[in-house]
Amino acid sequence: MTGFIGTAWLNQALSECGHSEEAYKMLLNTRFPSWLYPVTQGATTIWERLNSYTKENGFGGNNSMNSFNHYAFGSVTNWLMQYSLGIARDETTPGFQHFILQPTPDPTGTLTHAEGFYDSMYGRIESQWEQTTHETHYHFVVPANTSATLWLSTAGGKAIYLDGKQVDKTTKGVVLGSAIRDKQSLNLPAGSYDFVVK
Repeated sequence: MTGFIGTAWLNQALSECGHSEEAYKMLLNTRFPSWLYPVTQGATTIWERLNSYTKENGFGGNNSMNSFNHYAFGSVTNWLMQYSLGIARDETTPGFQHFILQPTPDPTGTLTHAEGFYDSMYGRIESQWEQTTHETHYHFVVPANTSATLWLSTAGGKAIYLDGKQVDKTTKGVVLGSAIRDKQSLNLPAGSYDFVVK
């Protein structure tokens, strides 16, 4: 048990150190203690105690001084937004006028699809990914008057395709950036994008 303050940072630390597989295993675990254990007991909100109520013992004396809709500092949902979906702020540009897209699909293959959005002051930022056996499909929306730096994994020599054509220096509207540790950066102006990595 690490508590809400420590737990809020665990998945982020794992992903930043290259251990997203472990972060997903923590996210998807249903044994006690875990994020999904309360869901197996009927939770529809985040509880202050992961065993606030159990099917076996009911409240079991755990409901004194106990929140059944706990604030939790965003906890694991912050990691889902910034790392799984990959919508992150660029610390050099306030207000999401420029932002980072760094989606990290589940390397374990247990979670095969994720989608979400952030309503910035410039409009809705969207990120979506879906994994199949040999490729990963991505969909992004970059709002008007903004831009984004997208990082996609090219581990194992994978190629990036936009609208069915392999991305290179001549791809219209997309500027290839640097490649660091099996990740390729692309600079995206406002628009809607459908990428495939295969």
